Amino acid sequence: MKFWPLTGLGEVRAGDPLTADLARLAAASGMRAGDVLVIAHKPVSKAEGRVARLADVEPGEAARRLARETGKEPELCELILRESRSIIRRRRSLLICETHHGFICANAGIDRSNTPDGTAVLLPVDPDASARAISAALSEELRGLVPVVICDTHGRAFRRGLVNVAIGVAGLRAVVDHRGGRDREGRALVATDQAMADELSAAAGMLMGKDAGTPAIACRGVEFVAGRGDAGDLVRDPDEDLFRGD
Repeated sequence: MKFWPLTGLGEVRAGDPLTADLARLAAASGMRAGDVLVIAHKPVSKAEGRVARLADVEPGEAARRLARETGKEPELCELILRESRSIIRRRRSLLICETHHGFICANAGIDRSNTPDGTAVLLPVDPDASARAISAALSEELRGLVPVVICDTHGRAFRRGLVNVAIGVAGLRAVVDHRGGRDREGRALVATDQAMADELSAAAGMLMGKDAGTPAIACRGVEFVAGRGDAGDLVRDPDEDLFRGD
């Protein structure tokens, strides 16, 4: 298996032709059909105009109250509330939110790193659709299927450190169901779902340092199951969630 960065993307701004740029860089880097592209969400969000100026945000009363309780700026709290379906857990300034996509993450996935002062980058509105558009451009350029995974760094319950996880998927099944198969001893597998898109995201994340300027990583030799792709498949149904209780 081989992973390598696509270089030369540069700073992305709203309205930039990101899909065309990625297709061009993929071809120049030697990518071919059957490879997978993993890309951080930030250039995708920037190209789609999902960057907010805090000075343009008018906080409501709920945001002002949350700001007093957490010490965060009222404008940032307003963005967090807008991007959240609910707040799952709170501890001092830490807010664990459920986004409108169903992802559980800090501050509803709002990121202020590698962006000008006074601005914040939001998650794409529909990361799966964003991944499909990029996959279509790469697949046309390289004359065959090129799956795409859009990732973000999330914390994990009961584990320290951040890990890249998939928030948008196209061209491959995000979760591969191995139930019904057999292990090496011949025992039937009854509860084995492989989070393929998350594993690819985590592996690619090792080449995506915050200061590396390499948000797009090509992957070769991945044994994936082709499919439409849906990052929602990675989100556990609340009825099966043992940890998000009352």
